[in-house]
Amino acid sequence: MSSLSVRHSTHHGPGQWLALAGFALAAFVTAAIGGLGVQGTAAEYSSLAQPSWAPPTWLFGPVWSLLYAMIALAGWLAWRRAGWTTALTVYAVQLVLNAIWTPLFFGAGQYGLALVDIVLLWLSIAAVIALFRPISRPATLLLVPYLLWVTYATALNAAIWSMN
Repeated sequence: MSSLSVRHSTHHGPGQWLALAGFALAAFVTAAIGGLGVQGTAAEYSSLAQPSWAPPTWLFGPVWSLLYAMIALAGWLAWRRAGWTTALTVYAVQLVLNAIWTPLFFGAGQYGLALVDIVLLWLSIAAVIALFRPISRPATLLLVPYLLWVTYATALNAAIWSMN
């Protein structure tokens, strides 16, 4: 079997629910790191010059909560179908890049470095989508809104960096 072929895994027993909890925990930890990175920064963010198309601050929490749930479910579906593959290693990398962005942007105010990180995040999400495609269509589709939001966030990061 080539390394690109999809194994039909038997991850359907009781352990699958523990694995789902693990994927949810990984997404929660990523979100928590981001949450810690933005504590006490609302006034600073509001004081930044922003493009007219910047979303209201209150929108970030609900959008990211939904996206993290979809990210966790996508990872679990791919794991359930094929086990731990290169696709899930890249999936783990994008979680790390995701977790790093918020402390860079909000905590450290490093808008240029955050832009580099978010571009790498975008590339890793696109790679995960491409790698998940032959494994699980639902997992692939669950990540499309994430890619779209990060596309928007990348443009916003670039605009804020250039305006400040």
